[in-house]
Amino acid sequence: MLATVIHAAKDLRLEDRPDPQQPGPDQVLLAFGAGGICGSDLSYFNKGRVGDFTVREPLCLGHEFSGSVLEVGSGVTDLKVGDRVAVNPNHPCRVCRACVAGKGHLCYKMQFFGSAAIFPHVQGVFRERLVVERKQCYRVSKLLDFRIAAMAEPLAVALHAINRAGSLVGKDVLITGGGPIGCLVLLAARHAGAKSITVTEVSEKAIARMQVLPADEIVNSLQETTRVESWYAGKGHFDLSFECSGNPAALASAIRATASGGKVVVVGMVGMPEVPLPVNPFVAREVDLIGSFRFDAEFGQAVDVLARGAIDVQPVMTHSFPMKAAQEAFMVASDRDQSLKVHLVA
Repeated sequence: MLATVIHAAKDLRLEDRPDPQQPGPDQVLLAFGAGGICGSDLSYFNKGRVGDFTVREPLCLGHEFSGSVLEVGSGVTDLKVGDRVAVNPNHPCRVCRACVAGKGHLCYKMQFFGSAAIFPHVQGVFRERLVVERKQCYRVSKLLDFRIAAMAEPLAVALHAINRAGSLVGKDVLITGGGPIGCLVLLAARHAGAKSITVTEVSEKAIARMQVLPADEIVNSLQETTRVESWYAGKGHFDLSFECSGNPAALASAIRATASGGKVVVVGMVGMPEVPLPVNPFVAREVDLIGSFRFDAEFGQAVDVLARGAIDVQPVMTHSFPMKAAQEAFMVASDRDQSLKVHLVA
């Protein structure tokens, strides 16, 4: 079967890998439907690493995934051949300290598709067929586009960030970074009842693409510095800020722009081990700095809102490529001026 495999930075290969074995009792064999290229996939592609996770063996990429059921294990009674599913890439142990505390997404022994966090690496989903645990599968309508179903994973990231922030009802919200996650946080924030939403971005082409999204204001933070600095006056302006760019300067700006007693939720992974922070501005004003990593129960919530059409993610979906064109797909996905969410499709 065909698989999309990274060997090192800029060394992405289409390989013929053995077909998976038959599913175990509580497993399901799936055919690839669609898979979104995530920022972490792009980091592996461009740098050979994500944060502290370095590719040490050939790694099949991908974790945003939907597919159709080819075969079910003997213990699976609620799925049948032909069913369409969105797949949660989280596979926590459910017995470690984090899992017992109800934070399965922080599992000490997490098996997460397409990740070099552990060795041997956990192979990803950009392959024609794969076996997954039944509990990772969420059935969706056969009328739901595979690409939309695959958006459940990044939308779950956004919903988790919203949950980390608490109630957004009536709040003034800042989002730094207009990439796929920033745009999904914007959609989720509007769905959660934010009063106003401001987005900062540095690419004019990205800003032009975002005009169809429900932001109240989109600011080019490089060109409109006076506007950005006005948010710092009077001990900050926004009730809540979401840093989605992974840019240290954007994080520092979000801290300064958040009002006393407000919260900054850090969603974007910074591409370096340590970054300087304006500590005094958030200590003296009691601005809470909150990390947000992946998701847990939010995956099911994401599937539900997508199935109901409560959040329309189609404006974020810009390109689709067959798996055999994975190299081109990754190049387009790497160009922020060209794309938002790029999908590989069967």
